[in-house]
Amino acid sequence: MKKNVIVIHGPNINLTGEREASIYGKEDFDSINREILEYAARLGMNCESYQSNVEGELINKIQEVRHTCDGIVLNAGAYTHYSYALRDAIASVRIPCVEVHFSNVHSREEFRSKSVIAPVCAGTIAGFGKYSYILALDGLARIM
Repeated sequence: MKKNVIVIHGPNINLTGEREASIYGKEDFDSINREILEYAARLGMNCESYQSNVEGELINKIQEVRHTCDGIVLNAGAYTHYSYALRDAIASVRIPCVEVHFSNVHSREEFRSKSVIAPVCAGTIAGFGKYSYILALDGLARIM
């Protein structure tokens, strides 16, 4: 039976390819997203993608998929560092969530090294650019 996974992109991820290319790369969001979805399909997963810049919409989506998804890949962007509401949403759905980041957040500004969502995630992958998502899907495939 195929597993259902959702990849959730948080604030500003939709501008990947345009914003701070030295950090986030030059490849655009749509291209990266296609590659993520194609890779998930090769793993035998049903995968959907969702992006919002709004904290409450991310929380609503996490709650909405709690009975239909087997795993979540989440790039929460800046919400990673201070959204206790997002942390509580992840904890409340009780399905594995993998936190991802394009950049190595530990090699950047000090505030980026603290994740309030990490304690309720199955794991964290950071620093591999778009491949952080691919690695997260591999991880989920092994634990779901």
